[in-house]
Amino acid sequence: MGTVTLGVSIAVPEPYGSQLQQLRAGFGDAAAHGIPTHVTLVPPTEVEADRLPAIRAHLAAVAAAFHAFGMRLAGTGTFRPLSPVVFVQVVEGAPGCTRLQSEVRDPQGPLSRELAFPYHPHVTVAHGISEEAMDLAYSTLAEYAAEWVCEGFALYEQGSDGVWRKLREYPFGTVPTGVPAQPGSRTDTAAEAAVRPS
Repeated sequence: MGTVTLGVSIAVPEPYGSQLQQLRAGFGDAAAHGIPTHVTLVPPTEVEADRLPAIRAHLAAVAAAFHAFGMRLAGTGTFRPLSPVVFVQVVEGAPGCTRLQSEVRDPQGPLSRELAFPYHPHVTVAHGISEEAMDLAYSTLAEYAAEWVCEGFALYEQGSDGVWRKLREYPFGTVPTGVPAQPGSRTDTAAEAAVRPS
């Protein structure tokens, strides 16, 4: 069955998500259009495809026991020189993100993994581009602000084209099976077929 590359994240809702994605592309980040604007919970992780049912069950259980929390973005930060990233800061909701990602990455669960750096919730707006372009991103969004209520998270898969596509949404405190991103869509159907016994 092979492997799939998965990620778990909190989507930045509209209109903020598209605004930041367009700005990221405008700064020259070629990956922008393939990465929905998000706060990472689990970074790109390669897993065996037959683990998807267990992963989905685990994510549904985590979401069912979690409650909505406020999220607010304000201003910019950077991981330079350690990592070539400029981001919008999460100034409200960081404790919720931190607890959520810890539960999703439960060492006893199917998405257990070590992180390269200590967890720091953020929204990337520039990655791996020129220093001048990253400086521009940093200054352009220095006064940026957005807020919403986080009511769930989602599972994404990276395609062979490098594009991240939402497989399933997991609303907090609701049904235990999760919600297909687009019921009946090719993405969801293909994902189901990938784990269905032949």
